[in-house]
Amino acid sequence: MERSLELDDQLCFPLYAAARAVTRAYSQLLSDSGLTYPQYLVLLALWSSETPLSVGELGERLHLDSGTLTPLLKRLESAGRVSRRRDAADERRVLVALTESGEALRGEAASIPTEVAALVGIDDGQLEVLKGLLTTIIDRLESR
Repeated sequence: MERSLELDDQLCFPLYAAARAVTRAYSQLLSDSGLTYPQYLVLLALWSSETPLSVGELGERLHLDSGTLTPLLKRLESAGRVSRRRDAADERRVLVALTESGEALRGEAASIPTEVAALVGIDDGQLEVLKGLLTTIIDRLESR
């Protein structure tokens, strides 16, 4: 079946517009903490890990390449939120860990997921279905 070239018929447009709107909502909620949305994503990945993560592991987790991730990490490090060090077992790997300041931000950020869910205005069941569909899209497109 041939698909229409009408903007409103495209999958890409509502995904793009929704991603921009969600990013904007997060950015507004993060403004008091001095974090950008991408920095928040890095901290989320580190908060959910019990050990430091390598730059490669962070990149895989966040679907970011090292060229995008490295400047983010440098800014977080200069702000005192994370530390970076070479892995003693493998000098090629750089390990990223939370500092006390980065760990302290977890408490400040604790309410953000609930606030975003309230802004989006869908119930928990719908939110889980949406996240599942988006994860399926990501997995299928990135496995190509």
